[in-house]
Order: sequence, then C-alpha cells, then structure tokens
Amino acid sequence: MGPRTAVSSSKEVKSAPAAGRGAARPRSCSDGSRYVRRGASSPSLTLCSPKSVLKRPVSTEELQRPGGPYVKKTVTVVGDAVGWGFVVRGERPCHVQAVEPCGPAAAAGVKVCQFVVSVHGINVLHLDYRAVSHLVLTGPRTVVMEVMEETS
Repeated sequence: MGPRTAVSSSKEVKSAPAAGRGAARPRSCSDGSRYVRRGASSPSLTLCSPKSVLKRPVSTEELQRPGGPYVKKTVTVVGDAVGWGFVVRGERPCHVQAVEPCGPAAAAGVKVCQFVVSVHGINVLHLDYRAVSHLVLTGPRTVVMEVMEETS
C-alpha cells in the first residue's frame, strides 16, 4: 500500500513508438491500474488492470469455516519513509496482491495471496481494497493485521 511497489502490472500497456506530442504514454491510476490517453483531444482512456494472483475466488464464508484449509496469522508492519511495501486488491475478502521483496511487509512476514482479515483490530472481511487501503494509510505508521493463508 502506498507509493512503494516493486511489481509492474502483468499486462503491459502498448504505446506507439513515436516520441512527440500526442504519443500514447502509460500512466498509473490511484487504484494501481494503468491507462493510456490517446491524443490530446481524445478524452477516452484505455484501462489495464493487473491480473489477480489468486488461483480461484474465495468467499468470506470459506475463510471463516471451522476446520477449513486456512490458518490465521498476526503480522505487524512498521512502515518506512516510503510506505509499507505491499499492495491489497480484491473485494470481500481482499488479498495481498504484491509484496516488495526487501520492504517492511516482507520483513514482517506478509506474503502474496494472503487474505486480510483485520486491520488495527477492525474486521475487514466485508470491505473492498479501497476501504482497507484507507484504514492502513490513515492509521498509525505501525500496522497490525490479521491475515489468513492457505495451509497446503
């Protein structure tokens, strides 16, 4: 979350090789997707969202089922001057999409494909990634999260 990221989108935005005014150049959106503005007078945008790292959709009920294949862990991520070093995506439940290899999240044990259960003691299983990101970004520099990961 935050401005730090070590992962590029899985879909690259193709732009014309022309170098001049009106040439299509990729830009980043606040939600992590990328877009290309086609020409100065054209208001249309082409969006390319990164592909999910999840192999299949998982419901909140599946995560909470007793005896299920998920184990809950508590991680404490101490942010640095750049951010926390992870990206959250998805909706109800959201998951960790990317972790910067040498960032604070990796040092705390955050892994790709973990599901975010709570942030600062607030259950976030029924929130989308924008709300979870807002909790992290507006909270203290030390983020305490409960995450669930598959055991097998």
